[in-house]
Amino acid sequence: MAISSILLTPKIMRCMYACIAFIMIICGRLFYLQVMCGPYFFTQSINNFLRTEKIKPQRGNILDRQGTLLATNRPVIHIYWSGTGNRRLSKEQEDIGKTICMLCDLIYDKEKNAIARAERTKSIKLIASDIPFSQLCILEERYGQHPNIKLKTSCKRYYPYGTQASHVIGYLGNITKEMQGIMGLEKLEQEHLRGSEGTLLKTVNSVGIPLNQKKIEEEMHGNSVYTTLDIHIQNIAEKVFPLEHKGTILIINPSDGSIRALVSRPSFDPNIFLDGISTHQWDTLQQNQPFLNRATQACYAIGSVFKLITISAALENHLIDIDSTWHCKGFFYYGKRKYWCNNHFGHGILSTLEAIAHSCNILFFDIGTKIDIDLLASYAYRFGLGRKTGVLLPEKEGIVPSRAWKHEHRGEPWWQGETLSSTIGQSYFSATPIQVARYIGAIFTGYLARPRILLSEPVELTPLSIAPETREFLKESMKLVVKQGTGKMMRIKDIEVYAKTSTAQVSELSKRKQATKHLEHGWFASYVSYKDYEPFTMIIVVEHAGSSQIATTIGREFLLQYKALMDRSA
Repeated sequence: MAISSILLTPKIMRCMYACIAFIMIICGRLFYLQVMCGPYFFTQSINNFLRTEKIKPQRGNILDRQGTLLATNRPVIHIYWSGTGNRRLSKEQEDIGKTICMLCDLIYDKEKNAIARAERTKSIKLIASDIPFSQLCILEERYGQHPNIKLKTSCKRYYPYGTQASHVIGYLGNITKEMQGIMGLEKLEQEHLRGSEGTLLKTVNSVGIPLNQKKIEEEMHGNSVYTTLDIHIQNIAEKVFPLEHKGTILIINPSDGSIRALVSRPSFDPNIFLDGISTHQWDTLQQNQPFLNRATQACYAIGSVFKLITISAALENHLIDIDSTWHCKGFFYYGKRKYWCNNHFGHGILSTLEAIAHSCNILFFDIGTKIDIDLLASYAYRFGLGRKTGVLLPEKEGIVPSRAWKHEHRGEPWWQGETLSSTIGQSYFSATPIQVARYIGAIFTGYLARPRILLSEPVELTPLSIAPETREFLKESMKLVVKQGTGKMMRIKDIEVYAKTSTAQVSELSKRKQATKHLEHGWFASYVSYKDYEPFTMIIVVEHAGSSQIATTIGREFLLQYKALMDRSA
């Protein structure tokens, strides 16, 4: 038999084909891995020793109108342990670990703590964050050049004035591993304040220890935001408002709408949210509604402060005569119902001016029998009630009732008896303190100014559709409130004060002795000027105070301290 016939038997041929197929598969696989997937694996190999790290930018500052920091960043030092791969800590390393834990108020466990884990795995682990300066000095002095200890610096948000102006500034919260604004200017100006991240390229060895690093993209720090607040005036407002009361103080320059101070009680400290809070802490905070900005988001019955609008409507529509006199017996009958004056014993004979100064209800009840509710509502709108003011902060509209409003919301017709209550700011009327501040300011400037909280916001003025002689009468009546009426305690040497007080009923008078929540809100609304300093509108609301006395007392204390501040800075 020939040798060739032996070599080419079917069995040998099958083996040859199998080998050829196997070689082709290997070659194809090699071609796929080296040629087709070459770029991918090249990138993967680079990533084995190159790491990219995001560089957090510094958040922009929030400042008052004079450049005082209201929200800023402070340096924070972190301690890291750089492991060397030893299975156990040496005696020196244990002593260092114990010292660090003692200084940082941590529990030391030589088997389970971050130092031991980092040492065994040759990794870098965080030991402690935000080290106080005094402790940092001790660590730097003892272990400044130690190979295991690494110090890193970052920035953390800081609110140097704590609770002051917290409803304007707002606070930050940790959302998707990034600190973002949750309320106030921190939220409203988020994109302006946040900046943009940079990128750091690190070269690491086989166990992840950095060997070299290079910044390939610069971070861009956030822009600063200048507010219209004056921290000195804000500080006075914070001090004079009692902590045990809820309410608000609002100081506004009526000529351009700039808010100089805004206090809402209760308040909160934005610093407490930077490290996160527990569910229990959050629930405890929520009990007193500290996040409600009572200057812009709380709607109150405004009571007698509304009488200035009522008298404007009555005078301009010739429903009363300025020179008329009124006899107050302490009550007024309309139909079968008795409507009470604030003085149940009666004020006696009063002129129109004196009736406003003493907040006598009888004049306004008489107007209520003649005026149409829709006409009264139209004048409320003229003074800016029932509509948002346009302030940057979240706000409510309040309520200006009319026939159409009651039919839509109550499904009932309007009764003239309800108009009597409306003339003194009761019934369904409600407004925010910032709306009232705007309306009081307009009496003196002749226009409604949109409230501003940022210096960069444009000044927007809307003419007040009230006759100049009507405004003069309103100013004269507010002056008389301080001279001989319900605001007599506001007579302060060299300070010119125009005011209107109010005790706004919140429930039936028969309930006021049952609980504090049934007591009336106290209002003090005023326009103030002192020497050549810019005049301002001051609105104070104290919830469930029972009268306007607390609000007026707060106003007096504010003006006394304001006067002292201005005299010191002169």
